This record gives sequence, structure tokens and C-alpha cells, in this order.
Amino acid sequence: MVAARMGQWLNLLVCALILLKADGFNVGITYVENAVVKGAVCLDGSPPAYHFDKGFGAGINNWLVHIEGGGWCNNVTTCLERKKTRLGSSKQMVKVVAFSGMLSNKQKFNPDFYNWNRIKVRYCDGASFTGDVEAVNPANNLHFRGARVFQAVMEDLMAKGMKNAQNAVLSGCSAGGLTSILHCDNFRALFPVGTKVKCFADAGYFINAKDVSGASHIEQFYAQVVATHGSAKHLPASCTSRLSPGLCFFPQYMARQITTPLFIINAAYDSWQIKNILAPGVADPHGTWHSCKLDINNCSPTQLQTMQSFRTQFLNALAGLGISSSRGMFIDACYAHCQTEMQETWLRTDSPVLGKMSIAKAVGDWYYDRSPFQKIDCAYPCNPTCHNRVFDSNVHSEV
Repeated sequence: MVAARMGQWLNLLVCALILLKADGFNVGITYVENAVVKGAVCLDGSPPAYHFDKGFGAGINNWLVHIEGGGWCNNVTTCLERKKTRLGSSKQMVKVVAFSGMLSNKQKFNPDFYNWNRIKVRYCDGASFTGDVEAVNPANNLHFRGARVFQAVMEDLMAKGMKNAQNAVLSGCSAGGLTSILHCDNFRALFPVGTKVKCFADAGYFINAKDVSGASHIEQFYAQVVATHGSAKHLPASCTSRLSPGLCFFPQYMARQITTPLFIINAAYDSWQIKNILAPGVADPHGTWHSCKLDINNCSPTQLQTMQSFRTQFLNALAGLGISSSRGMFIDACYAHCQTEMQETWLRTDSPVLGKMSIAKAVGDWYYDRSPFQKIDCAYPCNPTCHNRVFDSNVHSEV
């Protein structure tokens, strides 16, 4: 019996390794050591870092820069906690990460970007690369320098050949998706007029919505992030000239003014936003929403109705983008968050589709101007191709 179980376990392990080999590959870390003298450092003062897989063949002069996600820290206490992790220190980062989905080097899994130079920028500042505070309090040694980190990483990549790019993309997931929106025009400005530059934001369209208790939790949180990190001067002036800087962290208030072509990939029932904006722990003291947030199949009819209302608010906020032929959007009806980095949601035989098109095909067609793509899915649970997230009960919210 033990031998039989061991054999089954080994078979499962072999299958898992085969799948990993097929869907992803490991890429080593690069530290931007010369950034330290410029004060362009992570929260703990360590150098920024990224993972770089070089392009080949026809993609040798094409560059895809993808920004890692990971929430934000809104005060000294939360930033000190973050400083001890990979999200605040390059000393805590793993030396290799797996590239798959949009970062895959296999044509089968990533037909439009597989042979590009593909970079994953590690996220270690806690403010979507917007912070810039010169002073460092010796009592906590926190460095709020995200804007400098973004600039230093871009300078390093330009020196390594990105300055010769024929095609360039800035993308990101979650807080990195917000980074790709906030820095989209800055990224465009790095290149000559003749370079084709566009931006993708995956799960980065965070909306200003009240939580289930009626409080403006996320609005207050973003205001604290911006104040703590000194972000105001690095947020779009077209927004800060009209609104308080904290509101300019919300794409619904500032993305319309972005002139660089932008593609929004988002679930209308974004699982992070449901967990942290709609029903954060502070608004749900009795844990009524706990089971629902872990698995949408556990939601009561009343909770689903509340989530349908959230979808309506999300779509209304999305209208803040305005109407533009240069914009793209893939808004599915899934309970998901970040769909471009994982092979199963980017491009696989069972990946989510909208209008019979996968995310990879929609984004690729839009980038190369083969065809526009601006589609919004019907309401949950209409899309049987969705990969709905199921969370571990021990996973804690970040806000």
C-alpha cells in the first residue's frame, strides 16, 4: 500500500515537473547596483532588481518591460513590515523566477512576444514606483524612492539595448498594472518618435468604491500611501492640478489624459478588489464575507447581488477612460486577479475567452494593429471559460 501510494506520488510529481517545463522557465536576477549612489533604492536601502530574458531572432530589438505587483504600504508601520520582505528589499528576493504567459519564450504559448527581450521588474517600494522623499529617518531607515527606482531601472535597460527598440511595451500586474498606467507616458518619452510604444495594465484598474459598511476605505488608504511616500510630484499633473493627489492613484480620474495607447485587462469581479475594496476585513468584523471572498461559489444570493453592484461601479469607473480608438480592453466576467503572467489564463487550450478570443490574441492583435479590441463580458456567471480564483483560507488581505 505504501509503495503504491509512493508510486502515485512520484507520478504526480513527474507530471507536475513536465507541466512546469512546458509552461514556464527560470530566469535569474539582476541587481542594479549603480542605482544605490543615486538614492534609487528599495524600502530598506538595497538596490532594485529585475529578471531579464534576452530577445532573439526577429524580436531582438523588441522590449517588453513587465512590473511585478504586490499592494502598497500606507504608513511607517506597514512599510516597516514590508521592508522585511521581498516587497521591500532585494535581499529577500528569490534569485530566480519562472517566466510564463506573456513572458514565455515559446511561440506556442506566447505567439506575439515570445522572442522579445522580456523583463520582469521586481517591486520593492510599496507605492507603484511613485515615491520620492529625500530624507531618511535614522530611526526606521525607510527609503521612499520608488520614482527614482523606476528611472534607474529604465536607464539600466536603455544602456543594455532598449534605446534601440523598434517596439516597446510597459506592462504590469496589480500594483504593477497601476504602475504601467501611471508611468505609461513617461515610458513613451524614453524613445524616439518612430518607436512603436504601448502599455498594458493587467488588474491595475483599481476603483474608488465604498466598502460594504459604507466607508471610503480605499480612498483613505491611497491618500495615506501618497502622503507617506511623497508621491504627488510624480503623479500626472493633469490630475493633481484638479484633484487631491490621493485620488490620482485611481485610473478613473487620471487615465483619460494618457496619450500613449493603453490596453486594460481586468476582471469585472477583480478578486483583489472584492477582498480589499468592497469587503475588507475592517468592514466585515464578523467575517460574513470570509467564505465568499475565498471562493465565489460560496457567496450567498445577497452577496452576489452586492458583487453585481460592484461590477456596475467598475464599468462606470472604466468609462473614465473616455472613448478612444487607441485604447483596448478585455474585461471578463471572472473572479480573478492578474491574468497575463499565468499560462492558463494568458493562452492555453482552456484559457478564458471573450468574443471567442483569448487575452493573448486580443492583446497581440491590438498591439500590432491587426484589429482593435474593446470588449466587456456579460455578468457573472455567464462565461464558462473563466478561471475563478479559489484562495487558501490562511491568505491575508494586503489592505
